[in-house]
Amino acid sequence: MMSNSFVKMPASNEAKRFFVLGDRVERRLRISGTWLNIFDVTVPSGSRTPKHAHASPEVFRIIEGRLTIWRLSDSGPEEIEASAGDIVTIPPFMVHGYSNRGTVPVVFFAVVDRDMAEFIEAEGTTEPPKASPSAETIARMTAAANAYGITILAA
Repeated sequence: MMSNSFVKMPASNEAKRFFVLGDRVERRLRISGTWLNIFDVTVPSGSRTPKHAHASPEVFRIIEGRLTIWRLSDSGPEEIEASAGDIVTIPPFMVHGYSNRGTVPVVFFAVVDRDMAEFIEAEGTTEPPKASPSAETIARMTAAANAYGITILAA
């Protein structure tokens, strides 16, 4: 007989919280011995992540708001407007990025691999930024990303 595992989600104030280029990223789950990590991501109005690629797949499920996701597929560039309930998959090595063009924050959960989780936790800050990321911050994050197998193509 198979048994199901149950994972009690930490309360918001117990989750490990990081800020990466303006986005609030909260780790909700890391399964030891596997690559599986789940993060809640809050993207403020006007925020975006630069176009990038990495060896691992990602899965996003939009919880609140509308997220514009850009990705470069085999048939060329495509832009997806994802809203609450939508699930978007990003295959390995696909160049992609996202932005919040709306006036309210977007919340989504992301399933990511160990390297991405380690990048978030090592390079994210524990305090929210007071301004948009500077050129120096973006350059530092771009250089750091390479150590985690993430290639940032355009900031």
